[in-house]
Amino acid sequence: MYAILETGGKQYRVEPGTILQVEVLHADAGQTLELQPVRFISSDEGPAIGQPTVERAHVKATVLGNGRTRSITVFKKKRRKNYRRTRGHRQSFTRIRVDEIVLG
Repeated sequence: MYAILETGGKQYRVEPGTILQVEVLHADAGQTLELQPVRFISSDEGPAIGQPTVERAHVKATVLGNGRTRSITVFKKKRRKNYRRTRGHRQSFTRIRVDEIVLG
């Protein structure tokens, strides 16, 4: 069984036991979440296709922790104009483990 889940403006294909690194969710480690919307569920009974979401479906997940990715350098330059800007960026994330996919 698997599902297509949307969180943080991105879609993820998840199965029970999957560990994901998603856009930051303001939750503490060990906390249980119910994530919605679910766009698609494939199970033994057959597929459940959402239009646009599957009604009363959600994914139960446990928060493993929060963190930040490695730093990247953002560099802008305009030639011959003496214009240079250097900035760094670290994206925040939440690591979750999918425990269960609930269909209605």
